[in-house]
Amino acid sequence: MIHPSAARRYPPRPRLLDAFCCAGGMAMGYHLAGFDVVGVDIEPQPEYPFTFIQGDAVAFIREHGAEFDLIHASPPCQAWTPLNAYNHKSYPELIAPTREAIDAAGRPYVIENVEAAHTELRNPVRLCGPMFGLRMYRHRLFETSFQLTGPRHPAHTAICTRNGYLPTPEKPFMTITGGRHSKAWQRAAARAMGTPWITTIRGVCEAIPPAYAHWIGGQYLSAQEEKAAA
Repeated sequence: MIHPSAARRYPPRPRLLDAFCCAGGMAMGYHLAGFDVVGVDIEPQPEYPFTFIQGDAVAFIREHGAEFDLIHASPPCQAWTPLNAYNHKSYPELIAPTREAIDAAGRPYVIENVEAAHTELRNPVRLCGPMFGLRMYRHRLFETSFQLTGPRHPAHTAICTRNGYLPTPEKPFMTITGGRHSKAWQRAAARAMGTPWITTIRGVCEAIPPAYAHWIGGQYLSAQEEKAAA
């Protein structure tokens, strides 16, 4: 049994709010980096691996954002995806309202979205699967309130399988986007992403590899340690 006085040796883990959390790909990376994570999403997320609250993410940031050490937000990307150029559907554009809510909370932050949303983001850093040894190409942009750098971005020389197909020795990288896929494809996609707890096609297609958040969270915590030591 650990003596109560031992708790003084271990500072509490910083708290992170994971807004628009989906099934928790980024959440797992932040957890591994050293955060206690709380997720918020408008839809139920039964596979979310940490504390989950169903509700409006922007409203939650306004009401509770100041209670967290760091806020991560992944507003819906459909309005900027290339597919919507053909669908011409109306989707909410929530990057700016999310940033406004975070600014009001006065907390450091990360805002993530797809490459096509680059005009909505401020000086974003691009991360991709091969930077972290993942066999899938998945560019995502990250606007941060603190300095963020990415690992070296290897050239995209490996060939991807077509969407819905399993990787082969000739085409070792997976294409992970939505569709009517097999269960075998879903499991392979979850392994490629590093999200084995996600068991649905939609969940894995919407997820962001935990390795991205692990990198981001590690850089943030290292910067905080340097400030404390200065």
